[in-house]
Amino acid sequence: MQTFLHGRDLIGDLDFSKEEVETVMDVAFDLKRKRALNESTALLRDKVLAMLFFFSSTRTRGSFEAGMAHLGGHAAFIESRTTQISHGDTPKEIGEIFGRYFDGIAIRHVDWGVGNKYQNAVAAASRVPILNMQCDVYHPFQCLADLMTIIEKKGRDLRRKKMVVSWAYAASYQKPMSVPQSLVLQMPRFGMDVVLAHPPEFKLMPEVMDMAREQARKFGVGFDVTDNMEEAFKDADIVYAKSWGAMVHTPDPDEGAKIIKKYEHWITDERKMALAKPDAIYMHPLPADRNIEVTDGVMDGLQSVVYDEAENRMHAQNAVMALTMG
Repeated sequence: MQTFLHGRDLIGDLDFSKEEVETVMDVAFDLKRKRALNESTALLRDKVLAMLFFFSSTRTRGSFEAGMAHLGGHAAFIESRTTQISHGDTPKEIGEIFGRYFDGIAIRHVDWGVGNKYQNAVAAASRVPILNMQCDVYHPFQCLADLMTIIEKKGRDLRRKKMVVSWAYAASYQKPMSVPQSLVLQMPRFGMDVVLAHPPEFKLMPEVMDMAREQARKFGVGFDVTDNMEEAFKDADIVYAKSWGAMVHTPDPDEGAKIIKKYEHWITDERKMALAKPDAIYMHPLPADRNIEVTDGVMDGLQSVVYDEAENRMHAQNAVMALTMG
């Protein structure tokens, strides 16, 4: 167990070592147990977290606000458009000034080519931890919640478990690619053989793919890429299928929308889930486009763990906040 994480930022998934992530898991499970027993978890009494949103949220805002209250502190919800950021406040000002008001700064900024740079610029100027509530490159807290959920459902020994990270069709908008990128970086460290499935135009960032391959080599696991959704699902232990945009192929949203339309058949349905192992679990970070991205039968079926996964966002986040802001 790594016991000193005070003051640390969590912006990219590899910012914490495997051992440090294991510490987060231990603390998250302890906090979840205490909540079940109605025991106090006021580890951050009188601490205040700034939650700066450039992008809308349901689970992220709710879980961070509730989590800070459970930890005995307070979360301040700040929408960027209600601030002076559009009128001159730079990342340096936000880091310097919010770093003096607050005990931690959590930021959600998913604009392509902007979000991750913004968070790192704030971090360079801040004296308190910067926590990435999602950017254009990474979604570390979602990934920690996913890992916690997989451990709950499949046990701590995840060696040789097959995890499919698949693109899925969604018509709503070009969604960030941060979730699949975090998954392919983090999950190989815990022994899973990862299969990444997507149509040719939906590649992940080359630098992230290089890091993912390096993690797979380091931990002696498989990392394969395919453009065949059905082939990927075969004998899977974990199915994680969601949509993301074609930003690497083209940053143009109209062109991206045309490309997405070509792949309506990339839906997670009962037929595809039947290709996975009988005890496979279905995961999604939500919101999902029902009966477009995934059928109701899968989303509400016995293999779905999406609501446990959503709950675990709060416990995993609480663990990181307790460790970094305490």
